[in-house]
Amino acid sequence: MAFPSQLGFQDAASPVMEELLTFHDHALMIVFMISALIGYFIIAMVTANLSDMYILDSQEIEIIWTVLPAVVLILIALPSLRILYLMDEVNDPHLTIKAMGHQWYWSYEYTDYENLEFDSYMIPTQDLAPGQFRLLEADHRLIVPAESPIRVLVSAEDVLHSWAVPALGVKMDAVPGRLNQTAFIASRPGVVYGQCSEICGANHSFMPIVVEAVPLQQFEDWSALMIQDA
Repeated sequence: MAFPSQLGFQDAASPVMEELLTFHDHALMIVFMISALIGYFIIAMVTANLSDMYILDSQEIEIIWTVLPAVVLILIALPSLRILYLMDEVNDPHLTIKAMGHQWYWSYEYTDYENLEFDSYMIPTQDLAPGQFRLLEADHRLIVPAESPIRVLVSAEDVLHSWAVPALGVKMDAVPGRLNQTAFIASRPGVVYGQCSEICGANHSFMPIVVEAVPLQQFEDWSALMIQDA
């Protein structure tokens, strides 16, 4: 989860997010190098007492500052497109979950199971247990098996919402009357937090998303207990 005064991204909890963090660092290094080079050129031009006509009007320099930006764009575009395609891939998901946005809560349906569905509301501040996080905890967490590909079908009942979990590298718009899909793999057991990322009304900031990844056996025990209680 995020913490006060955080400057970078949250720690990756999925392979896609690890790829996004790597690409971010890659692009940032290119930005730093370009900034340093341009800064050097500006300082050199401002402080120089003499100028050379072959520098002011040079075919070689024209070629360099045309080819070099093209190479930089290719170095950024190729890994970016690779990650875009990776994020769109949904390869043989082990579990499919339908997430429906409402004003102002989420409802989840495990489509591979019968009668396994529930609503997820934010826990009010006065009801939080010690160690729980304000505005982030939900009364029912989305339980998923770790190290398994999960497909999430996202839609909305009333207005636009957005199902976003930064640590998993997932952000999908929930549009009324439309079914969008995204996928993720939780790399390890743990709890990650997200929030609705589309302004959806007065209580927009009070509909958190809590995803808890557990070992497969524990998930099967939980799902059997939930179906039995239903």
